[in-house]
Amino acid sequence: MSYEITEVADGKIIELILSGKLTAEAYEHFVPVVDAQIERWGKVRMMVVLQDFHGWDAGALWADTKFAVKHFHDLEKLALVGESKWEAGMATFCKPFTKATVKYFDHTDIEDARTWIQGD
Repeated sequence: MSYEITEVADGKIIELILSGKLTAEAYEHFVPVVDAQIERWGKVRMMVVLQDFHGWDAGALWADTKFAVKHFHDLEKLALVGESKWEAGMATFCKPFTKATVKYFDHTDIEDARTWIQGD
């Protein structure tokens, strides 16, 4: 599992690149970054880029559920960028767990995702 987190627009937009299988340990590293920007801005936008992504282990799934409950109202937009049909389905699956506007983009359209996440 690897991840990379980048803050855009002074941290109001968070870009998270995930590859491999997501673990609870990864959440321990990037959730505090997201929490700090939510504390600063009130609401943030996230773009999650899935590259050769293989899902979550049990601990990460639980961490993801806790994150979704805690931040139900804190995301304005959520862009999911992926490489497969099941990743596209994640956009639909995520919608009940957030008040954010959620949209899926194919990995070939990553610049469109960046434009969308930054727009009004």
